[in-house]
Amino acid sequence: MPGLLRGVARTAAVAGTATAVSNRVSRRQANKWAAQEAPAYEEPPQQYAPPPPPPPAAAPSTDPIQRLNELADLRDRGVLTDEEFAAAKAKVLGT
Repeated sequence: MPGLLRGVARTAAVAGTATAVSNRVSRRQANKWAAQEAPAYEEPPQQYAPPPPPPPAAAPSTDPIQRLNELADLRDRGVLTDEEFAAAKAKVLGT
């Protein structure tokens, strides 16, 4: 019986050692492969880059009254027709 018990213990020790070594080799291999593949996934593809933010809305460069006077002057000099003046005036007034 002691010989049988010793044989079983030796088999268990060998099997346990073999399993531990096998697991360690598998882990090392997986880490090595992950390290090789990691650079391919670190940089996001350019096609998925977020669009740039829209430019800020331009503030009116002049006072609306001043702009209307300029438009009236252009109409009086014949540069703008009455229809063009009316359309530009509506745009300046926001109507």
